Amino acid sequence: MTILELFLIAVGLSMDAFAVSVCKGLAVQKVQWKHMLLCGGYFGIFQALMPLIGYFVGSQFAQYIEAFDHWVAFGLLAAIGGNMIKEALFKEEQPDPGFGVKTMLVMAIATSIDALAIGVSFACLSVQIVPAVLFIGIITFILSLVGVKIGNIFGVKYKSRAEFAGGIILILLGTKILLEHLGLIHF
Repeated sequence: MTILELFLIAVGLSMDAFAVSVCKGLAVQKVQWKHMLLCGGYFGIFQALMPLIGYFVGSQFAQYIEAFDHWVAFGLLAAIGGNMIKEALFKEEQPDPGFGVKTMLVMAIATSIDALAIGVSFACLSVQIVPAVLFIGIITFILSLVGVKIGNIFGVKYKSRAEFAGGIILILLGTKILLEHLGLIHF
């Protein structure tokens, strides 16, 4: 997996966290650094932790699905991307102004469940997991940090667009993996 592909996956996965961070920024009167760092920290850590867990779970059965692992990676990326697009088009959320541990923990887990599935596909693709999860965590941290500020300035105008773009990115990456494995394209 190239650094560009990993970057696109990281950005795609980060869009849920970015969207929630935008809502958090919208919900506070005056955004402070602690708000931005809390969102970045929670979302970044969980977006890095979940693919690591998924990788270790997936590596337990990767040898059994080696013949069709490209279909598994494609299916997972397409399903996650499709769900993100559906949420972007049809789900209305009310911003929650809380930054407490319980609230942030629930949101961090909820926005990183898709990263668990990505970790399984990483096991199928033999990705170097430590640099990959660190990269995903850092990208998510940065986008979440910025998302709080953007939400405070612009509101929810860009939330759905971010989720939609993230979904498209993940579907396209899954398609690329499948087409490369089938020998239909070469990058």
